[in-house]
Amino acid sequence: MKSTHFFDRSVSIAPLVTFRVLFGFIMACSVARFFLKGWIRELYIEPTYFFTFSGFGWIKPLGALGMYALFALMFLSAISIMVGFRYRIATTLFFISFTYVELIDKTNYLNHYYFVSLMAFLLIFLPANRRFSIDVWKRPQIYADHVPLWTISLIKAQLIIVYFFAGLAKLNCDWMIQAMPMKLWLPSLTHIPLVGSIFNYEETAYVFSWAGAAFDLSIGFLLLLPATRSLAYFAVVVFHTLTALLFPIGMFPYIMMLSTIIFFPSHLHEKCLAFFQKPLRKMPLINTSKSKGQATSRWVQYAIGFYLLAQIIIPLRYLMYPGSVSWSEQGYRFSWRVMLMEKAGHTTFKIVDQQGDKVEWATNYRHLTPQQEKMMSTQPDMILQFAHYLRDYYQERGFSKPQVYCNSKVTLNGRHSQPFIDPAVDLGDVKKTFPPMEWILPLEDSRRW
Repeated sequence: MKSTHFFDRSVSIAPLVTFRVLFGFIMACSVARFFLKGWIRELYIEPTYFFTFSGFGWIKPLGALGMYALFALMFLSAISIMVGFRYRIATTLFFISFTYVELIDKTNYLNHYYFVSLMAFLLIFLPANRRFSIDVWKRPQIYADHVPLWTISLIKAQLIIVYFFAGLAKLNCDWMIQAMPMKLWLPSLTHIPLVGSIFNYEETAYVFSWAGAAFDLSIGFLLLLPATRSLAYFAVVVFHTLTALLFPIGMFPYIMMLSTIIFFPSHLHEKCLAFFQKPLRKMPLINTSKSKGQATSRWVQYAIGFYLLAQIIIPLRYLMYPGSVSWSEQGYRFSWRVMLMEKAGHTTFKIVDQQGDKVEWATNYRHLTPQQEKMMSTQPDMILQFAHYLRDYYQERGFSKPQVYCNSKVTLNGRHSQPFIDPAVDLGDVKKTFPPMEWILPLEDSRRW
């Protein structure tokens, strides 16, 4: 009798195998771009200072040779994931190396880097190498044509969470009522042949804003339903192709287009695998024996529940803090808040010798790259971190108990530039604690729209 309990049900392994192959492929392409575009040197070797994540200050760049070796390891691990060679080791090494690089500098944080880390982490525990892999070729006894249903459903759930919370984040006044920041971004695209002129119209910004919110809120659920799946995936391709063409958001559109293929029924994945297996018939990548899914332990069920609960709570943690999350950015990271704001600022630091009459204005560019300074100027935790660095830097150069004051102005989604950090607060004396950060000045909603 077929079990109806979710954790006891088994399904074809084909969608999981397809996901593994595509994930390994797109990750190898992503890592290769860092070599080809010189980003390893630009982002992790040339800077002299790095904005570390709280609790991960011990993570440092490994020097020129070490960073190139780390990215080479990441690339080889991605290839190994794709072909299913030493899969468990490969997924573990990829997760560790990718996440290590991600944690070196907040400056380089992107939502899809976080997504990649989560997917790599999940794959460590999923049996995606039990078919169409070198591991099966070398050890045919590990072959499986079925896996527990939850192994595929977990990836689907993660994708739905990403889309849904990205849509939920768009339900704010700036995005829905003012069509910001689309009103700022789209007019710069009028040079595009044939369709460029439509980006000058305010109505286009509203169409993009509302369509984007509707897409994110609904697409995960539409992909689940057989009746709407094909049309929904067509929308995925159109949406992400447009964002890839219009906005500089890296590999994220391609990662999502390939990842969402897992929603298609197993018979389509079977056909795909059969096509690629034809030239490999002599290799035991295929096994005619049938396998049954294994029972899922209670501890695994608890772990899955805890993971999904965390994925729901983390994006909502901004509700604990006062004011606009786009302004203070308290609870902003790891929350799938994608393309929600156009934010720019200018920040200077005054260092005062507490026991003397020395006053000096720090020269940011002597310590930071242009990209680091740009990102720091609009993110309070990075401002505080840099203020602590300046305190220590000037103390080493003879200042007695240096005080660090910040003069910062920021503009958000077309608003007039306004003070961002309380200039009367000695940031050098502020402890690095969890939010709320009371030295962030509130957003005055003075608009120029």
